[in-house]
Amino acid sequence: MAKLINLRDAKRRRSSRAQKVDRPSRAETENAVRTLIRWAGDDPYREGLAATPARVVRAYEDWFSGYHKDPREYLSRTFEEISGYDEMVLLRDITFESHCEHHLAPIIGRVHIGYLPRNRVVGISKLARLVDVYARRLQIQEKMTAEIAACLSSVLKPVGVAVVIEAVHECMTTRGVHKSEVTMVTSQMLGVFRKNPVTRHEFLAAIGRPHLGRDN
Repeated sequence: MAKLINLRDAKRRRSSRAQKVDRPSRAETENAVRTLIRWAGDDPYREGLAATPARVVRAYEDWFSGYHKDPREYLSRTFEEISGYDEMVLLRDITFESHCEHHLAPIIGRVHIGYLPRNRVVGISKLARLVDVYARRLQIQEKMTAEIAACLSSVLKPVGVAVVIEAVHECMTTRGVHKSEVTMVTSQMLGVFRKNPVTRHEFLAAIGRPHLGRDN
């Protein structure tokens, strides 16, 4: 038993170390941007580019601010006085901007979130903030979909959670295969949304995607 506990502690320590990133200084980061500009073939010190490294660093602070926020905190304040409401709560068309972890290219899209409350609900603005926390990190769409659903399920403990993301990936539209007007759709269904086809179809119909719930 003691050996099992030690293994668990070791695993937690490894996980904690993995989450801590040795962040470079602002000056080091700006110099890295200058290196990229030189690699692209331009002079980072010419007038038009002299302030670009500082601007890029400030942009990164905004684009990747999700690393410094706990998504669970946005769901910590819930409301239990719901007068017996037990129907679906749905927030659709939550716009987001993210960046793919493979090429740092933008991902632009929208998220649809539905959940069936058990005995408490959360303010709808908190759902949008939850999306932003995960979006403002280096992402792949599949992981982001699962993270949003898992966090909602863990904190609110509803009867079920449904998340659908539709997005355009500029790593595909502006480089590589150069295919424009291509939208990637991912979904994660938990609880009753996975088990009950009627509930799942109700959610998908409400977001205008009823065909996603059709059986093959």
